[in-house]
Amino acid sequence: MDLEQRPEPRKKAAGLAARDASGHLSPITIDRRSTGDDDVAIKILYCGICHSDLHSIKNEWKSAVYPMIPGHEIAGVVTEVGKSVTKFKAGDRVGVGCMVNSCQSCESCNNGFENHCPGTIFTYNSVDKDGTVTYGGYSSMVVVHERLVVRFPLDRGAPLLCAGITVYSPMKYHGLNVPGKHVGVLGLGGLGHVAVKFAKAFGAKVTVISSSPGKEEEALGRLGADAFVASKNADEMRAATGTMDGIINTVSANIPIAPLLGLLKPNGKMILVGLPEKPIDIPPFALVLRNKTLAGSCVGGMADTQEMIDLAAKHGVAADIEVIGADYVNTAMERLARADVRYRFVIDIGNTLKDPAAAAAE
Repeated sequence: MDLEQRPEPRKKAAGLAARDASGHLSPITIDRRSTGDDDVAIKILYCGICHSDLHSIKNEWKSAVYPMIPGHEIAGVVTEVGKSVTKFKAGDRVGVGCMVNSCQSCESCNNGFENHCPGTIFTYNSVDKDGTVTYGGYSSMVVVHERLVVRFPLDRGAPLLCAGITVYSPMKYHGLNVPGKHVGVLGLGGLGHVAVKFAKAFGAKVTVISSSPGKEEEALGRLGADAFVASKNADEMRAATGTMDGIINTVSANIPIAPLLGLLKPNGKMILVGLPEKPIDIPPFALVLRNKTLAGSCVGGMADTQEMIDLAAKHGVAADIEVIGADYVNTAMERLARADVRYRFVIDIGNTLKDPAAAAAE
C-alpha cells in the first residue's frame, strides 16, 4: 500500500466505562478515530453528569451497548483540526453536547435542527459512520465533526450543553422568551434551576412549581424566582389557576398532569422535557376547553446551542455545580440516584483522568 493511502492511526484515550447493567464505572483505554478533514480533536477538561447518563449505564432504556462511556456535556480545548476545518483552531475553548455528527443534508439539518435528523449520531451509545459505537465525555479526548462543536468561553459550564439547551430551546420556539411572559418551571433540579435562570434572563416572570415545599426558599432567595407554588397545596394551586403563559415541565416522574394544565392561561403551553417511565394520562377536556397545548422538546440544533451559550455568557447564566474527581464518579452516581446534588456534578477530567499518551511519556 502507498504511504499516502495508509489510514491515519487511531488515537488512544482514557475513559470511565460501564461494563454491564450494574452501572459501575471503571477505567478503560479506548481508540478514538483519527482526525478527518472536517474533524476537531478535543482534549476534554470537564464533563457534566446528566441523569440520562445514569439511565443509560444501568440500561433502564433497554438500548445499552457495553462497554459504555457516558457523558454528553463536554468542555475542552482544541488540540488538532482537519485540513478543511474553518471555524476552529488549536487552543480554542469549545464544547460538545448530545451529538457528534448528523447526515448534514436532510431537511432538518438544512434548517439547523440537527437534533431532529434521522441520521443523528449521538455522543455515546450510538453507531458512528464507520460502524463503531461512540464513546462519551467521561474520557480524556474526543474527535467530533466541526459542525457539532460550539465555541465555549464558560469555565466549567459543561452542563449547559445538555441541561441549558434542553430548557432554552422550548422557551424560544414556544414564545416564552419574551419579556413580561409568565413562565412556570415544574421541578427544581438539574434542568429546572437552569430554566429559572434562562427565563429570568429573557425578562419573564417566573414561578417555580414543586411538590417539595422546602424548596421555596431556594427558588425565591437564591435562584431569583418571582413566586413559588407547592403543587400539593390546594390553596396555592387554586390561587395560581389560569395565570401562566407556559410551563417547562422538567419532571421525570409520573405525576397528575391535568391539575398542572389548569395553571395555564387560555392558549397556554406545557412543554415536556422530562421523561416519565410510564405513559401520561391526559383528560381531553384539560386541553380542549381552553385551547391549551401539550408539547415535547428534545435538546436543540447547533445554531441554537451556540446562541444559548452566548446568551448565558452575556447574562451570567450557569448551572450550579459540584466539581468532582474521576475517582468519585461512582459515588456521584449513587448520590444522583437519590437526588443528593445541587444541582449538577461535573467531572474534572483534565486534572483527574490520566491520558494514556501522557502516562506513556512519564
